[in-house]
Order: sequence, then C-alpha cells, then structure tokens
Amino acid sequence: MKAAVLHGKRDLRYEEISRPEINEHEVLIRVKATGICGSDLPRVLGDASHYYPNVFGHEFAGEIVEIGRGVRSDFIKGDRVAAAPLKPCHQCESCLKGDFALCNNYSFIGSREFGTWAEYVKVPEMNLVKLPEGVSYVQGAFLEPITVALHGLFLMDFKPMTSVAITGMGTIGLLTLQAAKIMGAKEITVFDINEDKLALAEELGADYLINTRDKNFQERVNDITDGNGFEMVLETAGVPQTELLCLEIAANKGSVMYIGTPHTAFKITPEQFEYLNRKELTVRGSWMSYSAPFPGKEWTLGAYYLGKKKIRIEKLLDRVVPLKEIWTAFEDIDRGKIKGKVMLEV
Repeated sequence: MKAAVLHGKRDLRYEEISRPEINEHEVLIRVKATGICGSDLPRVLGDASHYYPNVFGHEFAGEIVEIGRGVRSDFIKGDRVAAAPLKPCHQCESCLKGDFALCNNYSFIGSREFGTWAEYVKVPEMNLVKLPEGVSYVQGAFLEPITVALHGLFLMDFKPMTSVAITGMGTIGLLTLQAAKIMGAKEITVFDINEDKLALAEELGADYLINTRDKNFQERVNDITDGNGFEMVLETAGVPQTELLCLEIAANKGSVMYIGTPHTAFKITPEQFEYLNRKELTVRGSWMSYSAPFPGKEWTLGAYYLGKKKIRIEKLLDRVVPLKEIWTAFEDIDRGKIKGKVMLEV
C-alpha cells in the first residue's frame, strides 16, 4: 500500500509499504480522509519522532474492509467509521479508573505505531465509532479534535449560563467555542492576534472578540465582565502569552482549563503565580479525549453533533489535498501559508 513515511527530520516520502495484518478483535480500515495535527509538526519538521521510519496520522475516517476474528456483529464490512487512536492497556490503575489517557502502558496509532497517512490502518474494534448518516469522511476526520474540545469541557464540569473565555482560535479553539455554545454558555469571549480568526469565531457563535495586540484589550475585558473576570477560561493555543493571560482574566473562584499543548518554555513571576492564591482559582489540565466506557462520551457525543450539524467544520479547513502531496502541504505550513486544517484524501 502507499503511505507517507517519515525517514528523518523533514524527510517525508510517499512510497510503498506493507499492508497491515489484523489480529483478533481488530478491523482493517481503508482510510478515506486523515488530518495533519499540530502535534505532527514537530515530528515531521523537528526531532520529536519516537523512531524512524514512521507513519503518522491519527485524525481520520474510512471504511471497514476486513473483520478480524471475534469482532462483534454490530461492525461489518462497508461500515463508515472514525476511530480513537489511543490504545490503552486496560489493565493499569489509571485504565481501571477510566482514565485511559493517563495509561502507563499505552500505544498510539500515528506515533508509537504506524498511523493513517496510509491507504490502510488496523484498529481495535473497541476504538471504532460509526459515522452518522450524511457525515462525510472529511467531516468524520474532525471527530478526534472535536473530542479534545469536549474532554476539556467535561473535565472542568462545565455548567450552562457560564461566562466563558477561550484563548487561541486555531482548530481546537474554534471547536471548543462551538462545543461550549451547544452546552449552554451564557456568553463567550474569544482571544487571538489574528483578525481573520476572530471574524470566523464570530461567525461560529462568539459573543465578544478581543485582539490581544490591542494595547487597551484589558479595558475591553473589564467592560465585558464588569471588572469581575470570566467564570471559566479555556486555553487552547499552548503559548506562554495565553497561558499567563488565562490566570489574569479569570474571575475570583474561577476555573482555568489548559487544553493547548505547550512547545515553548515560559517564566511566571511571583505576582502572576499569586493569581492562583489571591483568586482561589481552580486550575486543571486536559490530556487527549477519553472516558469510560472507552473511548467515552466525548466520541459518541462528538459523532452525534456532527450528524446533527451542530458543529461546523467546513470553515476550519484550509485545504483538502491528495496524500501524495503531503510534503507540499508541510512546506506551506512551514512557510506560514496555511490558515486552517489540512485534510488529506487517500
């Protein structure tokens, strides 16, 4: 089968490799659409790969073409599915508590084992999620990032009629915005440095837009919140400026959820750290997107929202390109020419 194989830093080749052989309780999926995730960038453009050669890709949808022995009867050949990429051990203490993302012995499709930048991928049956009628493969490949947004909201025990702030209007930020809106947020204020991204956030339901390049943006925060700050703040950019900003704009007794993955070290001053104490903030982190029963309500609810067209993904797409053109897409990402999600058709 054809696959995009990483042989070293910036050495991504479209070439022939062996097709996966499925085991008991596994299915073989013909990949139809698969995404490039932000976590893939340091692996392809940097030195973050676990090993070489490797095949990445973990956001995907496709068609079941082969069924392994023991697979339950509600999955058959021809089913249109997405799948959770995490493969927890289901035996460690974290797994037994339902905290699968914290598994001590996990594998992961698209990093620790070959992923979906390929014509075929094998997946455990328990990882499968059927695509609702009318959901395209490209839409289905957005299910994994949708679940990341939902997981963060669930972990912070999100309540309706809450004033919400979200920093960073990338893919995860825009999906978090839509999920919070569906779940009954009172008002949502979004922060970014890009006016185009802020305009898109407004189209997708944001009530207030703040460009943090504006020297007076803190005055805008005070106007929106009557000087009280936001009850719930979600960080989705993973950069030092927004990681610190979340502590500043949270209300007394507020909740701060860190979803974005940091890639840069940052320094926090005693005065900034003291926001946690003086405001008595609840601060949490969110990692991946799983709950019990595996893969979790994030996945079933995310698929439901896609089927009901409650989450819109079309405006989040920059382009859809053939898998064989993946390196060209990475070159454009590296040059800053990409303004949204890149999906690969296989």
